[in-house]
Amino acid sequence: RTAGDDSFLLVADLMSGCGMRNGEAFAVNVNNIVANDVYRITEQVNRTTCQYERLKHRKPGEYRDVPLPARVRQSIEWYADKHGTVDGYLLRHPSDPTRTFPHYHIANQWQRIKKAGQTDIPDGMVVYGLRHFFASNCLTHGIPITDVAEWMGHTTIEITFKIYRHLMPGSISKAAKTLNLDLTA
Repeated sequence: RTAGDDSFLLVADLMSGCGMRNGEAFAVNVNNIVANDVYRITEQVNRTTCQYERLKHRKPGEYRDVPLPARVRQSIEWYADKHGTVDGYLLRHPSDPTRTFPHYHIANQWQRIKKAGQTDIPDGMVVYGLRHFFASNCLTHGIPITDVAEWMGHTTIEITFKIYRHLMPGSISKAAKTLNLDLTA
């Protein structure tokens, strides 16, 4: 997260800490902090149109509330204090603050970081993997898959289950042990 510029750090924190998609992180807005530990994802930067648009799989006006870890909130506040905002938006085009944040900015940094060997990035890992880290971290710490699916913005729990089932291999054994205790009581 510290191998790139300030925008890279912020995007990395938003994706790994809140499970945002790339375009959702690019549309981060300080006005969407709705509680000390809740961020409301309301829009994304569309890769094709480079405009703020509705969320993927959502109707206009729909949103997702996601956990906001203290470290991510601190990153948002630090970035806003250091770089300012435009109508609450933190990330803007580097050469024209009237435009949305360009997708290629983070992708180019990612490629430079990998090429420079500044950090150990596994072969095949992409920036989107930070979002997978969020889901994996939640599921391996026992957070219900129904909650994770909602936070990720998946249209069905089956999508989340199909992608992340391997992170819950002990659930059958755990259930057998739990049931055995209750049956012997």
